[in-house]
Amino acid sequence: MNAVDSVLVAGASAAGLSTVEALRRKGYQGRITVLDAAAGPPYDRPPLSKQVLSGAWQPERAHLRTPAALDALDARFLFGDAATGLDVVERTIRTASGRLLSAQAVVLATGLRPRTLPGQEPLPGVHLLRTLDQARELRRELAAARRIVVVGNGVLGSEIAATCAGLGLDTTLVGIQAAPMAEQFGPRIAGLLACLHTRNGVRLVNGGVGGVLTHRQGRVSGVRLRSGQLLPADLVVVAIGCVPATDWLAASGLRLDDGVVCDSGCRAAPGIYAAGDVARFHHGGLGTHLRLENRTNATAQAGVVAANILGADLPYAPVPYFWTDQFGVRIQLFGTPAADAEVTIAEGGADGSPDDRFVARFEAAGRLTAVLGWNMPKQARLHSRSLAAPAPRPSATAHPASTRP
Repeated sequence: MNAVDSVLVAGASAAGLSTVEALRRKGYQGRITVLDAAAGPPYDRPPLSKQVLSGAWQPERAHLRTPAALDALDARFLFGDAATGLDVVERTIRTASGRLLSAQAVVLATGLRPRTLPGQEPLPGVHLLRTLDQARELRRELAAARRIVVVGNGVLGSEIAATCAGLGLDTTLVGIQAAPMAEQFGPRIAGLLACLHTRNGVRLVNGGVGGVLTHRQGRVSGVRLRSGQLLPADLVVVAIGCVPATDWLAASGLRLDDGVVCDSGCRAAPGIYAAGDVARFHHGGLGTHLRLENRTNATAQAGVVAANILGADLPYAPVPYFWTDQFGVRIQLFGTPAADAEVTIAEGGADGSPDDRFVARFEAAGRLTAVLGWNMPKQARLHSRSLAAPAPRPSATAHPASTRP
């Protein structure tokens, strides 16, 4: 086992915190420091667009751990101080406050930052939803709103639209995908999701956004599409995706390409690891690099990172997985559906009715590539066993960035 006497984690995200917890579970007794730009304790993001936004949860319930549980980790948490630079050779992070923090192993878990509408200045009534504070503010403004336009019909936008419609608000979901989450699910399942949204009162509009209009009092009044169509709004939520938070690593010498590029053991360079949404790791079984944006991946990948810090040489080769809850329907996706996949319903029924419950199998070139469950969690997991990842290829272990030891 390597004699690593100190670990520095950049990002008190689910991945960052899970790395610390995994280290302690494995018996690591060295010094751990966790740095994060947010002023408060770590919190979970999936509930922000659902339970927190709807008011079913108080915001504090989204905290990942209690203060007592954080104290029990015997780690130094530095909240409210962003990482601004990394010296890969010295394994030292510079912070916004001027700190220089060093350790024998560094874990990059800074996650994502949301995209904004190009050329759009900050405007009252226009919201992003990535942080707990943003969820609180959006929830507060929803109480006085009547018409909501959600820009972006991917995972987050679809969840926000479902929550707003569930609150009885006049909700429009606009995006460039032909149907909500078409890129994730393909046309057949996305068509069923579109039926679910329209049946619950969401107005679906396909098109690109040309600009956000202001009212004469300086507050948003609507969204104009490139087609010229105007969508009136009291509030606008922009959910057009996120990008990995790697700007602070630009001068580090690490390979950055849609995330921090890592080998199959989640190493970006000797002594430097990445975990969670920011990590683009080599999947040996699939023979390609992947970056997975979901809570399940954050926890599982953190476990591999912790083990490798302590001297293991484990590859990370999961079956990709994510889930979403919308209008009381839980949709789970295992694997990676190919764009040209043939979709068959293996169990249940999928006719667009309120009682739909089914398992769908995606096959391409005679091979099962994905399994989707629609309100059939147990059955979907059983079918997903056929998706066990192929054995990692030995050539996937070289470091993507070379530095002197």
